[in-house]
Amino acid sequence: MKWIRMRRPAAAFAAMCFCFPAGAEVTQFSVIATDRPALDGRSFGAYGTAEKIIARATIAVDPNDPHDAVIADVGLAPRNAQGRVEATAEVVILRPTRGGNGTLLLELPNRGRKLMPMLFDDVAEAAAQRLEHAGDAGLGFLLDQGYTLAWVGWQGDLPAGPDVMRVQVPTIPDVTGVSREEFVFDHNRSPVTAPLTYPASAMPGDAVLTVRAHTDDERQRPSDLSFRFTDERRIEITRPAGFDAGAIYELVYTARDPMVLGLGFAAVRDVATFLRQGTADNPLGRPVQRAYAHGVSQSGRALRDFLYWGFNEDERGRLVFEAMNPHIAGTRRSFTNARFAQPGRNPASHTDRLYPADQFPFTYAVMDDPVSGRKDGLLLRCRLTNTCPKIFQTDSNYEFFGARASLLVTDTHGDHIDLPAEVRAYMTAGAPHFSDPDAIVTRTPACALPVNPIHAGAPLRALLVALNEWVRDGIMPPSSRYPMRSDNTLVAATEPFPAIPGLAYTGFYNPAYLVDYQTTPPSVTGRYPVFLPRVDGDGTTVAGIHIPAIEVPRASYTGWNPRAEGFASGALCTNMGSVAPFAATRAEREAAHDPRPSLEERYPTPASYVAAVRASTKRLLAERLMLPTDAEAAVKAAEADTLAKLHR
Repeated sequence: MKWIRMRRPAAAFAAMCFCFPAGAEVTQFSVIATDRPALDGRSFGAYGTAEKIIARATIAVDPNDPHDAVIADVGLAPRNAQGRVEATAEVVILRPTRGGNGTLLLELPNRGRKLMPMLFDDVAEAAAQRLEHAGDAGLGFLLDQGYTLAWVGWQGDLPAGPDVMRVQVPTIPDVTGVSREEFVFDHNRSPVTAPLTYPASAMPGDAVLTVRAHTDDERQRPSDLSFRFTDERRIEITRPAGFDAGAIYELVYTARDPMVLGLGFAAVRDVATFLRQGTADNPLGRPVQRAYAHGVSQSGRALRDFLYWGFNEDERGRLVFEAMNPHIAGTRRSFTNARFAQPGRNPASHTDRLYPADQFPFTYAVMDDPVSGRKDGLLLRCRLTNTCPKIFQTDSNYEFFGARASLLVTDTHGDHIDLPAEVRAYMTAGAPHFSDPDAIVTRTPACALPVNPIHAGAPLRALLVALNEWVRDGIMPPSSRYPMRSDNTLVAATEPFPAIPGLAYTGFYNPAYLVDYQTTPPSVTGRYPVFLPRVDGDGTTVAGIHIPAIEVPRASYTGWNPRAEGFASGALCTNMGSVAPFAATRAEREAAHDPRPSLEERYPTPASYVAAVRASTKRLLAERLMLPTDAEAAVKAAEADTLAKLHR
């Protein structure tokens, strides 16, 4: 990690270390660097400038404590002199220097990266990782609201590197077992090297490499496919003829020294608990009244797992987070709390589909599942301990195609269910999985269609305000905006898509399977019904939050994008959406046999387009799904003809 220079006297802050009694959850909190004022002294309204703290937190868990015994292999891990298992997490804190709103907003980094600034403050990824210069705060929304921001490394299998936040966890020596790696290279170079999550055993000769064109195809071992171990953590693959750039290579091998990766959840729990306490040892210097957790995509899935495994109750039985916002997680969890886990795996249409990150339970309500024969739900454990948070699950259009999001609001028969009282679900209609705030329409070789650039920052900012009002003031939030079976906005995957030139939907989506992991490779033993959002004549999802670029469109925006020829065509590009601009004139669209009204038919004058955008923002303001500053920005973008993000 890159440490920033210190602006306070070195003697006061260099290697400041708080050590605690053996029974404490956080046994050591070491401040590595402090920057005050941070962000070049930029001021954030009533809350003044900001302070940045970079630290490392050591936790120690008791394998015999029921709160910690759920961690896979924790009982086999090396212990300290007090009989506890330790882990050390990297921590970054950015907080107002003048009071604040009394709320800690803690993000689980996505593969070690901070994404909250990109989502809520519209900054580029490099700036989000730095958080050093005035411009790195982007809109300044989070600090203007008075939040104390924190990031805690939770993923223990990440390689060290600049701007990568990790947790260091112990390994279990002398333990071996079967591990499985999948690789999709999206290029044709050969030979090609690939990393292994775990070291191969001393005798890797039992390893088997297969190849297949698509995930449901039979695994093959053609004679011209070969591989060799270049060392215990890397293989070199010589690729066979007859397979394109998107082929799936799968290695099954005997691995050793599994990591206790479930300790990452305990690190988040214990650091959040530590920062909430108003003790002299707390670097915040004051107690935190409330704490909210946030995660994006992979870390949003981990947040659902954090809740499922009971980590929202600390070791003393206290609530950790009053609220959670798993973003773009769909109904997946993470492959973290298991032996030989791989938290980075992303089950999707073409990649990683059979990893144990997307199994029942899919939703928050506790229910019987006749497919698996189990009764479970994400809220099962916290219901028993009265530690359930208020939850805003926010998804994009993509999650219904790539992450089986329909199972959030159906039972495993496919029938409608109501969400629990403390849960709301919102989908940003027409949005891809995740897009940079400054993105425009681009092309990528692996995807057949132009890439959807819609960014979900505006609705997420409004929803964070609503979530805070719900927790702090008891003001009920906007009702869920999500496709549902009950109102016929969630329909069978076989329902036809409009015949739009340049926007051909192949009917492909990520299915939901019951998987038997006792076999190698895993085998499918059951299937769950998956539904997709109903669309209008433009191909736009009917339900969800319609931001102005979607409600007053200049193009069709989808949450799916097929893979291109030569890249496993027929499957979907992971995490991508697509876009197809409208014809400029009626004559142009008729010549193209395009059923969608043209721009001149929709908006006879530039003023009529701007007026429609203004009306859209007025509705969103009334529904508390947009903030005044974002409404004003949308109207200005419409006037400049940049709202659709089709060009600069």
